[in-house]
Amino acid sequence: MVTLHHLENSRSQRILWLLEELGIEYEIKLYKRDPKTNLAPDELKAIHPLGKSPLITDGGKVIAESAVIINYLIRNYDKDNRFTNATDSDAAQQNEYWLHFAEGSLMPYLVMSLVFTKVKTAPMPFFVRPVAKGIADQVMKTFISPNVENSLRFIEDHLSKNMWFSGDEMSAADFQMIFPLEAAMTRSDIASKLPAINAWVKKVHALPAYQNALKKGGPYDYA
Repeated sequence: MVTLHHLENSRSQRILWLLEELGIEYEIKLYKRDPKTNLAPDELKAIHPLGKSPLITDGGKVIAESAVIINYLIRNYDKDNRFTNATDSDAAQQNEYWLHFAEGSLMPYLVMSLVFTKVKTAPMPFFVRPVAKGIADQVMKTFISPNVENSLRFIEDHLSKNMWFSGDEMSAADFQMIFPLEAAMTRSDIASKLPAINAWVKKVHALPAYQNALKKGGPYDYA
């Protein structure tokens, strides 16, 4: 049986959604974040040396990284080929592109946005605070925010022409892209103003399998 090592408020929520869509038996082991650092607990390092989620174990295998996990689950458990577009070369190429775009292009800017936001509010000597805030604001203004906006407008254009990320059918890319777009809704003012992105996220959130994943996974701040 597949076991999902599920960290609250993390990327593993998208794996939980996929497991529900696949309709297979699986087990959830829930891990809580450290209340002081907000990092994953050390218990995850007993599963994988990096101690990060998502992780799945299946038949003695430990599998890490969202895209790898998604591909593994679809390859081994998508018996009806619901999420495999191998017969359509254009859809397959789009699926591959967005599967890598999520973590390779979009998430780094969203993570930087979170880090620099925390810099501005972190405890520090009062005489340092204006300097730190000024640097953080400048980095956000000149580098992070323009890149986030450019990425989101690129996604908006794609979703305005496609029902799902690889075309007319759901694919691995949709499971991979949900987390960065949910995160963008909380970290970027522009995201809430882009109708195609908003409509796509709401469509995903309304799916019965996604709703079941929310119930089973515990509190999730992004939905």
